[in-house]
Amino acid sequence: MKHLIILGDGMSDHPIDALGGRTPLEYASTPAFDRMAAQGRSGVLVTVPEGFPPGSEVANTAILGYDLNRVYEGRGPLEAASIGYEMEPDDLALRCNLLTLSPEGDIVNHHGGHLTTAEGRELIEMLDRELGSDKVKFIPGIQYRHLLVIKGGNKHIVTTPPHDHPGEAWRPLMARREEGDCVAESGRMTADETVALINSLIEKSQALLAAHPVNERHKAEGRPAVNSIWPWSQGYRPSMLTLQEMYPQVKTGAVITAVDLIRGIGHYAGLRSIEVPGATGLADTNYEGKCEAAIEALRTDDFVFLHVEATDEAGHDGNIDLKVKAIEYLDKRIVDPILSELSKWDEPVAVALLPDHATPVELRVHKAEPVPFTIWHNKGCIEPDGVTAYSEAQCARGAYGTLRLMEFMHTFMNV
Repeated sequence: MKHLIILGDGMSDHPIDALGGRTPLEYASTPAFDRMAAQGRSGVLVTVPEGFPPGSEVANTAILGYDLNRVYEGRGPLEAASIGYEMEPDDLALRCNLLTLSPEGDIVNHHGGHLTTAEGRELIEMLDRELGSDKVKFIPGIQYRHLLVIKGGNKHIVTTPPHDHPGEAWRPLMARREEGDCVAESGRMTADETVALINSLIEKSQALLAAHPVNERHKAEGRPAVNSIWPWSQGYRPSMLTLQEMYPQVKTGAVITAVDLIRGIGHYAGLRSIEVPGATGLADTNYEGKCEAAIEALRTDDFVFLHVEATDEAGHDGNIDLKVKAIEYLDKRIVDPILSELSKWDEPVAVALLPDHATPVELRVHKAEPVPFTIWHNKGCIEPDGVTAYSEAQCARGAYGTLRLMEFMHTFMNV
């Protein structure tokens, strides 16, 4: 028995007037999604525990069956794992965005005009030369998503996801210490010292980035300037069991994604990472390559996690048309050929389709609300529940009802 999760990041949404009061999932043409729902069973899933931010690092970890109260250490350590940086016990790792701030002092975007990976590497390597030290290290990742490591940094601070605050003033969102008394940690800076260092790096980066040739190219191409770093989601090295240790059904597994964060979760979950040429994390990603990689992985692995980022990025950009198109691409270019191929297999395979969280295009931020899921079996071993289409409203009427957090993975692995 094999298991495949297909995850459309941020795919869930709210009814939109411009779509006739329908959500993008309801508006889009998704015959393959709907076939899964009609032939399988559906429900809705709470992916964000109370008290946690509604980020992909939280939701995807919960979907894979982990107790966030035991394993959560923020995005930084997950992204460190994904790019091959092995954290030392005294490291503090933070996700480090390259982004755009307006002259008026607002956050314009969280991605610096959708940087290419080559541009991002060029900028981060320059920042490491200019601002790096025995305590500070900038490490390149993918596109606008990079890593800041502070030797001896203190995690008991408050940082802000920039994608949750488009159009807002950035200075009030800079790092600050946690409220209340912070317990001293041997061998580490104080929280106040860590905050001062991070905020100093933000301000120093702005002068360096403003003068960089990448911004001349952006200006000539009509793209936003890349004019600041933004470190956030800090943590120490996490301690997580692998999926093989948690579920006897999983002997081997793989993760397919263009996003460092998801690759990092996969690393700690014991999943090998499959690189797909042309996988960008945007609507122009190599859907066919990801589809083929998932099918090939299922030939040898027991568990495959296929992650597609494009729907989330469209939501953050507030682009309704692009989000609808990205949903339709996922349906036509990944889900449909996978279902067609698996229908020919003698090997039984269960397939789950879901987002990790909602990213409503009219809000442009993640929302912690139940997301729709459906589970399909290639041998027809799941009794249909009467749901006829895959959408937020339809799945809410499914036989699985409302599941919470780790319940999803336990349910899925027992199909």
